[in-house]
Amino acid sequence: MRDTGRPNEHSLDHHGLYNLNTIHWNLPTPALYEQALRAREGVLSHLGPLVVRTGHHTGRSANDKFVVEETSSKDNIWWGEVNRPIDEAHFDLVHHRLASYLQMKDVYVQDCYVGADPNYRMPVRVVSEYAWHSLFARNLFIQPEPDELDGLVPEFTVIDAPRFHAIPSLDNTRTETFIMLNFAKRLVLIGGTSYAGEIKKSLFTVMNYMMPFRDVLPMHCSANIGPNGKSALFFGLSGTGKTTLSADAARTLIGDDEHGWSYDGIFNFEGGCYAKMIRLSPTAEPEIHATTRRFGTVLENVTVRSEDRHLDLDDESLTENTRGAYHISAIPNASDTGLGGHPNAILFLTCDAFGVLPPIARLTPEQAMYHFISGYTARVAGTEKGVTEPSPVFSACYGAPFMPLHPQRYAELLGRRLAQHGTQVWMINTGWSGGPYGVGERIRIPHTRAMVNAVLDGKLDGVATRTDPIFGVQIPESCPDVPAGILDPRSTWPDGAAYDAQARKLAGMFATNFAKFADQVDANIAAAGPRAS
Repeated sequence: MRDTGRPNEHSLDHHGLYNLNTIHWNLPTPALYEQALRAREGVLSHLGPLVVRTGHHTGRSANDKFVVEETSSKDNIWWGEVNRPIDEAHFDLVHHRLASYLQMKDVYVQDCYVGADPNYRMPVRVVSEYAWHSLFARNLFIQPEPDELDGLVPEFTVIDAPRFHAIPSLDNTRTETFIMLNFAKRLVLIGGTSYAGEIKKSLFTVMNYMMPFRDVLPMHCSANIGPNGKSALFFGLSGTGKTTLSADAARTLIGDDEHGWSYDGIFNFEGGCYAKMIRLSPTAEPEIHATTRRFGTVLENVTVRSEDRHLDLDDESLTENTRGAYHISAIPNASDTGLGGHPNAILFLTCDAFGVLPPIARLTPEQAMYHFISGYTARVAGTEKGVTEPSPVFSACYGAPFMPLHPQRYAELLGRRLAQHGTQVWMINTGWSGGPYGVGERIRIPHTRAMVNAVLDGKLDGVATRTDPIFGVQIPESCPDVPAGILDPRSTWPDGAAYDAQARKLAGMFATNFAKFADQVDANIAAAGPRAS
């Protein structure tokens, strides 16, 4: 066994890894490029990004994620479809076989931090079979200063081996793919998938478990800060515009996906961004598009033309979920601290393919907690086989797959922060107006940006509002640079009765989804939802 790079005093023996070949410690980006290209893990594209393919897993394997049922955490976990239990014996069996598999193989180690606030940051270690996964970790997490590396002891470690597969009949897994979290051993095991997002989201899950015990609200959101020093949070599921709307040249980006909200303010969990690349526009999303033309960016499943190595960002032949992983410094107006003050505005983004939610509405604190627990967006017809009409997607706290605790625990923390700081919460619909998907039109990005800017600049303070009779939210009667006619969703439909029926249908879906939380949620919050009748 030999080492390259800068070894850490805390050896891999502590993680049960022995008899390895070469351990590549904390290699910088150019060296990881060399390793990845030498091993044919990817190809170099025009102007420098490293382009890789993830095989048949082009997204997260949510149904293959397990949490070890052990004494220290089992009474805290929100067990169910999101957090599936696995016993300690099966975890240990997989761990031992995985360690045997890695013997006499090269591995790559990145020692990093999760959490920009020194008061809450957590040292982590990512041990990976692939060089490009090590580069991914280097891009996405926070890099220690060189003099911090020697004594850095990881509080949580990820061992990532895509070519190692579970044996379902032996390991009690669903398939050969697995993501296993053991909070007692502070260890994550990943195998059978090359999708690097599993590394990122595993450590986000860890933070979502640990931070509430320190009175910090962990959040699946992006954040930025304006010239006036006031910060804003953007919540939303995939496809709602979270990354796009938070990457505003007029504001400083704190982070694009994961944050904590403590008594001192907000802080980024990460040191990089993991953005969707499909059909990326150089005019609508110039800052993100520019990352596809720089050295250091890792592009997953993006098509490269063989003749000139130029990218085709519109090609979805491999997956709709093409991704780019880049260090946050690639965004020109990114924060160099990852810190911000208490937000004066929170925006819940939803892509409503039913076409009935208003493009902008203000929420009461109780409504904010209701919609936070609901985490709604919609899937459009045609995106999946057999889907012929819009279907709702509810993901608690806008990130249910990464929430080990009951959603009410996070909602309580949110409610407390809203009360402490008087933060306004707004709902922004980036979906359809004038009818559902296939009939109406999607709300234009310039109009959505104008609404977001009006919220952040305080231009809607004091503007008259009306109460939506079904959803109960407050709709502004005017908004700068937005046609007044689109603010009332019912008036954009040619048939008002058809709108009413569709809106009540969606309200019923909200109620059905929320019923599973009602036994642990305050009655005032449960009553703040839409009215189906």
